[in-house]
This record gives sequence, structure tokens and C-alpha cells, in this order.
Amino acid sequence: MSGRLSHLNDKGEARMVDVSAKDVTSRTAIAEGFVSMAPETLDLILEGKAEKGDVLATARIAGIMGAKRTHELIPLCHPLPVTQVKVHFTPSRDPSGITVQATAKVEGKTGVEMEALTAVSIACLTLYDMCKAVDRAMSFSGIRLIEKTGGRSGDYRAS
Repeated sequence: MSGRLSHLNDKGEARMVDVSAKDVTSRTAIAEGFVSMAPETLDLILEGKAEKGDVLATARIAGIMGAKRTHELIPLCHPLPVTQVKVHFTPSRDPSGITVQATAKVEGKTGVEMEALTAVSIACLTLYDMCKAVDRAMSFSGIRLIEKTGGRSGDYRAS
């Protein structure tokens, strides 16, 4: 870790980082999170019997839309022309829930970590919204960056 926060100037004031001198490179970020839920809720989702419709399809679209609008949600994020966003779901019986993984890609001057993390967060929130009528105790955990490639700071892989 560099120990310096790039979104603060010398006076400690918030600023948008100037990326104009950076090279355009291919950048990828992968993030994940887990939505814990009752086994009956997981069954409803996997069997396609949720009252609001196709839960996973809706959450996938919401995650992609969230990634594309990250700069509108997170102050000081640069608007990025993302070239790809994928959202993938892996159900689990023990513990009961769904792992959400998002991959975001861009050809740009800054990374897409926030877009991948936003995609996961919005997909998790959508899973909750689609199923809250049957399981208000659902919770989210482990939302984190698991990998990033490209850019001046190099590659990163969570341990």
C-alpha cells in the first residue's frame, strides 16, 4: 500500500484524480459477494417460483446497469466506457445463499474496480429486493475485490 490517498489534495480536500497523463490500457476487475438466505428462499430462486419473476435474470441486469452508472453513484469516480460487464451467480447449500461475482472490463486510463464492486453490490441488493417478501433476514457479506489487471499499479489478486 502506498499510504497516500489519491482523492485528497495536499490540504486534505477531496478532488477528482487527473488521469490525463496515464496511458490507455486494457483493465479488468473481478469482485464478489455472498447473499445469505434461508434454504427455502434459495429453492424459490433456483426453481423460478419467486412471485416477482426471474430473480437471477433481474439481478444480473441490475448489476450490469449498476456498473455502467458507477460514476453517478460514487463521488469522484471517473465515467468509464466499460467494454464488458458479466455477472455470475453460484448457489450454495451450506451455507445457504448465492455467491455473486462480477467482471468488468475497460480500455482506459483508470481501473474498473469500482464498477465490478458496484455490480456485485447492486446485484446483491436486487436479490434482496426480489425476495424480501419471503425472507427479510437475508444478508450480504464478503463484498470485495478479488482480482484486477492492467494499469500503472500492476495486477492484484486477493489471497
